[in-house]
Amino acid sequence: MRPSRLLAMLVMVGLTAPAFAQMNFEGLDLGGSKKKKKASGKKTDKKTDEKKPEGNGEVPLPEGGLDLSKPIAEEKPRDNKPAATMSFDAVDVSGKTGDRQKMDAAITLFKNDSFEPAALAFFDMSQDPAMAGLAVEAEYWLAKSLYKLSMYHSSLQMFSKVLARGPSTKFFKSSLEWLFFIARKTVNETVVLDEIARYSNYEFPERFRNEFRYLLARYNLVRAKALDDAEQTGEATKAFDEVKRLALMIPKGDVFYPRAKYLEGLAYFREGKLETALETMKEVVRVTRTAEGPMTAEAKQLKTLRELAFMQLARTHYGAKQNRYAIFYFQKIERGGVQWLESLFEASWAHYRIGQYEQALGNLITLSSPFFRDEYFPEALILKAVVYFENCRYREALTIIEDFENIYGPVQEELSVLVNKNMEATEYFNVLDTVRQKNKAGTKLKGTDEILERILNLALTDKDLKKTVDSIGELEGEMDAVGEKGDTFKYSNLSKQVIEQLKAQRQLLIAKAGLMAKAKLDFELGQLKTLRANGLRIKFETTSKEKDFLEQMLQAGGQQSVVKNYKYSVAVSDDQLYWPYVGEYWRDELGTYQYTLTKGCIERDSANTKRE
Repeated sequence: MRPSRLLAMLVMVGLTAPAFAQMNFEGLDLGGSKKKKKASGKKTDKKTDEKKPEGNGEVPLPEGGLDLSKPIAEEKPRDNKPAATMSFDAVDVSGKTGDRQKMDAAITLFKNDSFEPAALAFFDMSQDPAMAGLAVEAEYWLAKSLYKLSMYHSSLQMFSKVLARGPSTKFFKSSLEWLFFIARKTVNETVVLDEIARYSNYEFPERFRNEFRYLLARYNLVRAKALDDAEQTGEATKAFDEVKRLALMIPKGDVFYPRAKYLEGLAYFREGKLETALETMKEVVRVTRTAEGPMTAEAKQLKTLRELAFMQLARTHYGAKQNRYAIFYFQKIERGGVQWLESLFEASWAHYRIGQYEQALGNLITLSSPFFRDEYFPEALILKAVVYFENCRYREALTIIEDFENIYGPVQEELSVLVNKNMEATEYFNVLDTVRQKNKAGTKLKGTDEILERILNLALTDKDLKKTVDSIGELEGEMDAVGEKGDTFKYSNLSKQVIEQLKAQRQLLIAKAGLMAKAKLDFELGQLKTLRANGLRIKFETTSKEKDFLEQMLQAGGQQSVVKNYKYSVAVSDDQLYWPYVGEYWRDELGTYQYTLTKGCIERDSANTKRE
């Protein structure tokens, strides 16, 4: 070997010595940061400041490796024969060392919170065929980077890609954990449920196990409801059984215990096991009591769950015709809460059933106030007409039915047109979304559009549909956020791919929301048909009663009254104030109205006659 060639090789080895610990030999990664065991008869003080990147798949350096504690230049040949030339024909050491260096540099960017350049670097590595051996690691770190950029749906797509490679990869379990982080960040946890359910047979880390059980129970509940709607009763029952099984696995005291218990109660209610369902909901109420203090996110969530449990308790008792119990639980709903208006309306029917007409009408006054103009309670007019009919106020009852026909007749016709068009699912969503966008833009809606907006608001009270619509908005926001990134990120191939994936996911969610919207339109159309039929029945009964009354008058040969003045009092308790209502509404008075019936059926002594 010529001296110049030997000198060049020595210089090259000397320069690359610090990076030598990262060279790969036919798939064996020697880049570990663990300390080597001391070789027999040799002592080494070699240290390294390199940190082990998270999840890079490295293994400890095996014993008996090359001793690099002394410069190679000090080694002397044992004889005068020319030294053997070092050959690396079988392994591309420089290439693999460079790849590892690129990965480490990108990980350093991530750890320094430079998430945009880190994401771009990981994306480039994941797309480079020459770095196929590090593709999974690059995808994993890219998913984490997107999460840190608040691009949760894009992050989910990338984690899904890592998980699809199977449990044999070292990033599989970590990727499962990240699904839970994403579920906590997105407005709709159901976008993650399908992914979690896909890997339900794998063992989840202990700290996520109860959360996994709750999310899987939630997934099965949604699936069970869909199967029930499709009249696949047998499969629906299996799904409900799975809800109960998973809920029972979550121990009391765990943060997910009350939520799982609520799902369990719904499953028992569906089976008709009312006693068990009631006890389960009472347990939810017990464990969601919160101490006085600031309204944290967790306290707010428990309060919402508690009110849902109260509503379910009230509805169960109402269904069993235990009206006073139902009223008791309806009154537990906090004034101004999410469930408050619904509780007022449903309590009105319970009050009507036991003859508490004044309280029923008082609740309806609140529902008809200008503060709730956009709410949709068509049945309130039917109930009001029924109350007046029961008190022989036939003329008022007929007037109310006419108002109902004038308002909701055109709405039924419009709904019939929409449903009978047999449009694609996305078109059904677009119809309601158009109204939503007009409302968002502040466009004043008139006539049927105004009522359709109310139907949209009612449709969005369906928790699953509302969350799906919210997810669509979240996806759109994520797409808009890409345009607000730096130019390097904004115009990169990564951004193009992310946008395309978000658009595809948005279309899937729109199709899903469209199916749900169509189902809701079908349901509301059926409800309106029923209500209008009831209105016609009331109209017929009222007309018949008026006819009978007129015939009695003719037979009596003179004036005869069908109603009389009721005895009533304006006395109230010491902690209340009687204030006559003359048409004005005040926020602090909502929910406190009592309508005083001053006259009614002549054969009754009082409008307060109780009927069980």
